[in-house]
Amino acid sequence: MCLGIPMQVLNVDGFVAQCEAKGVQRDVSLFLLQDEPLAPGDFVMVHVGYAIQKMSAQEARSAWELYDEMLGQLEGGGVDA
Repeated sequence: MCLGIPMQVLNVDGFVAQCEAKGVQRDVSLFLLQDEPLAPGDFVMVHVGYAIQKMSAQEARSAWELYDEMLGQLEGGGVDA
């Protein structure tokens, strides 16, 4: 299973953005969102190094809440891995 990771844009330089999630920073390609205006503070869904969708802060927060819950279940043995 593949998951997109919500990340916050820190800086934009052409088609590359420096993004952060949970204290981890990555350079992310904006090539797939060429027609979407992005600025520091915006949130994007990142999959294999590409921003695939702009999202709201609430959407990013909701996604991380779900991911944290899934990880908690895996760590607690509540879900078969």
